[in-house]
Amino acid sequence: MKLISRITLLLFLAIFSGKTYAQTVYAGETTVDKANLSGLYLTLQGDGKQIEKDWEEQLKTYGRLSASRGTYRIPNADIQAISSEPINLVSTVKSTKTSATIFVSYDLGSGNYVKTGGTGYSAAEQILKDFANKSLFGQEVRLVEGSFDEAQKNHQKMVKKGEQLQRSIEQNAKEKERLLKRIDDNAKELEQLQKDIETNKVDQTNALTELENRKKNVEAVKAKKSN
Repeated sequence: MKLISRITLLLFLAIFSGKTYAQTVYAGETTVDKANLSGLYLTLQGDGKQIEKDWEEQLKTYGRLSASRGTYRIPNADIQAISSEPINLVSTVKSTKTSATIFVSYDLGSGNYVKTGGTGYSAAEQILKDFANKSLFGQEVRLVEGSFDEAQKNHQKMVKKGEQLQRSIEQNAKEKERLLKRIDDNAKELEQLQKDIETNKVDQTNALTELENRKKNVEAVKAKKSN
């Protein structure tokens, strides 16, 4: 079943191979540690845990990152596309086996958040769209590489089985040769036994003649004593 599921997902991804992944980024708010934050949302389908790892790796490029239970913080993020000044970045990720929802808040200072139509919004939106394309493409690559590895292992398994079968054929041929030799030896032994039987019949006849002759001798000797 795992193989069928992977093949189905592979075919789905192949349809979109080489194209830009259409992902929706939208503005919203959330509460992090009792603080109400404005920011942007992005939901991606796929391996949620892997998407979260990919996002964490991207966040590390912006500055010193601290992470705790799906919440990520960079107090002095350097994201020139959004602002030339340091940004207080807070992000959360909620992931499942089949998707991940990313929220990211950019505080430009004094609670001045990146919002729809405001400074840096287009750049912030593009960052998430670019990440979506990169992450989903990475998933596609890992999927096809995994499928290739699986096919390669299966091929190696079949080659190994072929080698085992070839060894079995060779062993069978040797066993056949051994059995044929035994049959030949058995036929020769039978032929010799039959000859021995014929010789034994002659020997029995000769022995019987000798027995009768000696019996006559005994009787002749006894007859002399009587006289």
